[in-house]
Amino acid sequence: MRAYGFTAVGGPEHEAFLEVPEPEPGPGELLVRVRAAGVNPGDWRLREGSYGVEPPAVLGREVAGTVERLGPDVTGFAVGDEVFGGCPGMVGGFAPLARVTASFAAHRPAGVSPADAAVLPVAAGTAYDALTGLDLPPGATLLVNGAGGGVGLPVVQLAAARGITVVGIASRAKEELLRRFGAVPVVYGDGVLDRVRAAAPGGVDAVFDLVGGDSLRTVAELLTDRSRLRSVADKPLVAKLGGADVARDRSTAVLTELARLVAAGALDPHVTSVRPFDEAGAALAAVERGHEVGKVVLDLDV
Repeated sequence: MRAYGFTAVGGPEHEAFLEVPEPEPGPGELLVRVRAAGVNPGDWRLREGSYGVEPPAVLGREVAGTVERLGPDVTGFAVGDEVFGGCPGMVGGFAPLARVTASFAAHRPAGVSPADAAVLPVAAGTAYDALTGLDLPPGATLLVNGAGGGVGLPVVQLAAARGITVVGIASRAKEELLRRFGAVPVVYGDGVLDRVRAAAPGGVDAVFDLVGGDSLRTVAELLTDRSRLRSVADKPLVAKLGGADVARDRSTAVLTELARLVAAGALDPHVTSVRPFDEAGAALAAVERGHEVGKVVLDLDV
């Protein structure tokens, strides 16, 4: 089958359409006829060698589609089910057929489009797991550093739905979007801590960082209890500062709840670009440049 992946570790010049064998579902896996695949920053980072995947390999870590076959020991799913979920090993989704981990898959409700469902496992799943780990009560204040990105926007919405006050640091171009999704926006730049303190005069109870580096060091100053600091952008630094990475659940239960929230109108996956499969390279390039304002999806529903 024709799939999109990479042939060597490095830059985008190593990406290509590949001819690969159709995959076989292993134990605990579904074989899914892909209708939509989410495009993530992790895809180009994988190509650059961040996750140790040896080329040639098919990119793509989250999909929505129709179950074609069940691997051994799979229960709760049947051939013909409309599902969405994550691909084992973070690879294989940019293809007409993909293996999906059954324990990290869920049924897609009729009211949730394949494009919206396809972008839930990675970004919204991380946001959900971050909030679960922080376990903030209603009325608490959460600072999201990098609130305008793929993980930031769902965490803003999910936190607001739980009655948490959200202050979101983002670019000026994302101010109105953050307000629409329930956050108090604060613009990056010099004096950002003063702007955060003005937006949250009672202080912040937790920080979720999606930027890392010096920006993470800066926002960490707002916390006296660093156990309330989380970052998925800079794991070594967050540990040094006394915080932690996000513990991922990656379960059917989490995906089912996220789909329920989308169907109920409480969570907008914010898909802003749906491209045909033939434009997989351009779609990944757009994500790598970092100029997309929402989630990018490949349409394989042909």
